[in-house]
Amino acid sequence: MLKYLKRAASLGVSVFIVGAAVSPAGAAGKFACEPGETYVMNVMVSAHPYWVPVFEGFKQAAQSLGCEAVFSGTPDYDITKQIASFEQDLVKQPKGVLLHPMQSDPFIEPINKAVDSGVSITTFAADSPKSKRTAYITSDNVAEAKFASEEIVRQLGPKGEFAVLENPGQSNHDLRVTALIDYMARTYPDMKLVARQATNQDANAAYQAVSAMLQANPNLGALWIPEAGSAEGAVTAVLEAKKKVLIIHADITPTTLDHIKAGNIHMAINPNQGVQGFMGFINTFLGAHPDLLDPFNDYKLSGFNPLQIPSMDNGFAVITKANASAFDLNDYMKNR
Repeated sequence: MLKYLKRAASLGVSVFIVGAAVSPAGAAGKFACEPGETYVMNVMVSAHPYWVPVFEGFKQAAQSLGCEAVFSGTPDYDITKQIASFEQDLVKQPKGVLLHPMQSDPFIEPINKAVDSGVSITTFAADSPKSKRTAYITSDNVAEAKFASEEIVRQLGPKGEFAVLENPGQSNHDLRVTALIDYMARTYPDMKLVARQATNQDANAAYQAVSAMLQANPNLGALWIPEAGSAEGAVTAVLEAKKKVLIIHADITPTTLDHIKAGNIHMAINPNQGVQGFMGFINTFLGAHPDLLDPFNDYKLSGFNPLQIPSMDNGFAVITKANASAFDLNDYMKNR
């Protein structure tokens, strides 16, 4: 057999051997949960509609493996309160947590303590990359920003004025903004950034910021917004000013979806939320069950979880007037 394998390898042939003895030595686990095995999804601003389809995907994966799924977090936009809710979740000894960290660095120590205690932690949508989290799942925020840049130029031409709203401190939102600004500067130098303002997902703050931007920059042609809450206030300001400004934002809420249907917002770039929740659960489960695999690497020497998945791209959808009806959350949640 070894001689055959060497010959096949020399010819560039891929060989797959299927037989009865396929279980690696020491692999005693099973791809299913023990009775009562629980996984938690923890977020901030827990009433935000973004989490609903994410948790639906999370629950579907949990149910398929016989696991318990719990939704948790804080209703506030407050890092201290989210960390407190995370630590309260850990008291209940879940097997794993799918975590959306509001800010990356404050969560380093809480995540590390959880991992050191044997809890699998996967971050999603926003990350804490310096922590010991097992995995990170998100849409490609740089690709989102590039897509938005190209759409702005496709609609307005390669010369004009644009502005951004931002939410400093949340990793995915920061990347969406900085990537678009950098890409525009490199690729379309005649597209001028005339304003940027932190609005922190607050519709009222966005309304005030965009109203001021429109007064100071009468030729403003486009707005890029890294989340949907600020987009709600931005579109109100544009409509009240009776200006024609191209609005593109990331994520979606029922309010911004209605504005897309009405043609007031040009488009939204939305992560595939159900996939994010489903694969977020799978990654968390794998992190909690390293005995499922005895891989061909140095995990026994290095101490790393052999089923770590450093990062995963859940993809994104582009929502326009043409397909907006497919993203109606009320329709999605019927009979669930």
